Amino acid sequence: MKKRKAAMVILGMGILLLLFLLFRTAGIAATGSQRLLSLFSQGEEETEEAEKPKIAITFDDGPHPYYTEDLLDGLKERGVVASFFVTGKHAALHPDVIRRMSEEGHLIGNHTYSHIQLQPGNREKFREELVKTNAVIQEITGKEVIYVRPPYGTWDKELESELNMIPVLWNVDPMDWCSDNVSCIVKKVVGKAKENAIILMHDYSESSITAALKVIDELLEEGYLFVTVEEILFE
Repeated sequence: MKKRKAAMVILGMGILLLLFLLFRTAGIAATGSQRLLSLFSQGEEETEEAEKPKIAITFDDGPHPYYTEDLLDGLKERGVVASFFVTGKHAALHPDVIRRMSEEGHLIGNHTYSHIQLQPGNREKFREELVKTNAVIQEITGKEVIYVRPPYGTWDKELESELNMIPVLWNVDPMDWCSDNVSCIVKKVVGKAKENAIILMHDYSESSITAALKVIDELLEEGYLFVTVEEILFE
């Protein structure tokens, strides 16, 4: 009798162990399936993103202590990245805003220190302002500054090799800096938007920020993917 009981106990334990292993295996299989489904879904999302037309929105003249923060809030809410071409003077005054730009994945470029325009008689001063602004931005972010947006688009190609910098111009300009008509600004941008376009706007007025976020909303609805300018220039 005792031997029979012992055998039954051993048999019961064996069945329990087998069930445990079966459930564990099933659990692993289920987890594996979930991971495969997750990877498949991720792959589909990446494919969809790759197929979207890319466009870049850029902002000059900042950072502004209030308007730029509002813009960054709006960009974060929409999951959109932008490219900011900042003046060294404003960057030095508002380092926390610059730091936030960098931490949230936006590209930060050089727009000279005082928004000086390159002219025949001020090349050395212009160059000095670029160097000074690079130092300000790098001190705040710890990152090298590669891209420059020359005020008014005036540039000297020799500076590219001298400073190891790449100029970034634009092909969509709604002239938002001289207008507070939000609907007009939006219409100009959306009407000229196309794949691989670089939009020029400014983050130094309330109307520009309002218009920029409306532009982004409309272009997102049209299926555009917002990227930083380096993706437009080199991909």
